[in-house]
Amino acid sequence: MVKKDLSITFLGVKFPNPFCLSSSPVGNCYDMCKKAYQSGWGGVVFKTIGPKHYLIDEVSPRFDKLNKESTPFVGFKNMEQIAEHSLEENLADLKRLKAEFPDKVLIASIMGSNEEDWTELARLVTLAGADMIEMNLSCPQMTSHAMGSDVGTNPELCRRYCIAVKKGSSLPMMAKMTPNITDMVPVAIACLEGGADGISAINTIKSICNIDLDKCVGLPIIDGKSAISGYSGKAIKPVALRFIQQMRADPRLANLEISGIGGIETWMDAVEFILVGASTLQVTTAIMQYGYRIIDDLTNGLMHYMNKKGVEHLSDLVGLANKNIIPAEELNRDYIVHPALDKDKCVHCGRCYISCYDGAHQAISWDKDNRLPVFDENKCVGCLLCGHVCPSGAISLGEITIKPHRQTKIADIKL
Repeated sequence: MVKKDLSITFLGVKFPNPFCLSSSPVGNCYDMCKKAYQSGWGGVVFKTIGPKHYLIDEVSPRFDKLNKESTPFVGFKNMEQIAEHSLEENLADLKRLKAEFPDKVLIASIMGSNEEDWTELARLVTLAGADMIEMNLSCPQMTSHAMGSDVGTNPELCRRYCIAVKKGSSLPMMAKMTPNITDMVPVAIACLEGGADGISAINTIKSICNIDLDKCVGLPIIDGKSAISGYSGKAIKPVALRFIQQMRADPRLANLEISGIGGIETWMDAVEFILVGASTLQVTTAIMQYGYRIIDDLTNGLMHYMNKKGVEHLSDLVGLANKNIIPAEELNRDYIVHPALDKDKCVHCGRCYISCYDGAHQAISWDKDNRLPVFDENKCVGCLLCGHVCPSGAISLGEITIKPHRQTKIADIKL
């Protein structure tokens, strides 16, 4: 494999590679960030630093996870708030990290409760040596409604706080968006109007993962009670990709620089975020599962992909998928793609038959003698549910037919 240069410039700052720790438990102190840098991570978003007057008191236990069948870890629920260390300790850690790793990118995440807080925190992290600021407008489990995701749903308040940060620092600054909102675009535009240079998205999703069926309490249980808090991990990737695409698709944000966050575990996840418009990538939950060592898989996989595509510069991949994700009303509805069966791969389980009959269009019958599905093209609408439930990959995209009274030519159809 030809080794590729994974460096990329984001908001005027050059990253040795696009992979960063997100502002979270994985970048909570000097020792953790030092190990991440030494492991090969291109940047660190240090865990959110709050004002001196805001004291953090965490609950215990504070994590939960969502399972599905044999998969032990689909999503993750976290009740932690911002950095629990003192403001002085956090600033000292920033200063020490920048002194020891001058070629790595250090991003200070900050959160205030009023404009004065935001301005002062921006000033202090700039003096400590940060390369960039991330405004945390989106933590869903803060104990103060003046901070976190309640702020991130208010465009005017976000705009004012961005102005406040710019009063305290000339560093490049990105605003971190909450997904606990219907439309992220108005908030992103307000942040840019207030002086934000870019956007990071998304933060965690407000959630209840599980309920204890015996005690009738949400998990985790804290002295007999629980609370709604942030959901992360692989399960939120579709939501993150959706919000990033919607921002990039808006003409007012077409050239928006974005740091992508939400369910990045593999190099393929990373590429998906890049293709919808993210220039840098932030990771938390996968690190909590597997450790900082996953950076090797992320960077090697990304290099292999660039080699396969003949791409020399990572920036050439950013946003390539945006133009191909269009409003639903603009999609071509003239044709049907029928399923194709590979009999050699079929394990004769009948899942396709059951799912089609009970959950789709009753277009599959069951050949009891050969224990194989039989597709009825007159009933099949081409939804391909059968292929998605097939455990052996025996069902794939097959022949295309044009719906009656449509003019599209099969040769013109791109799958």
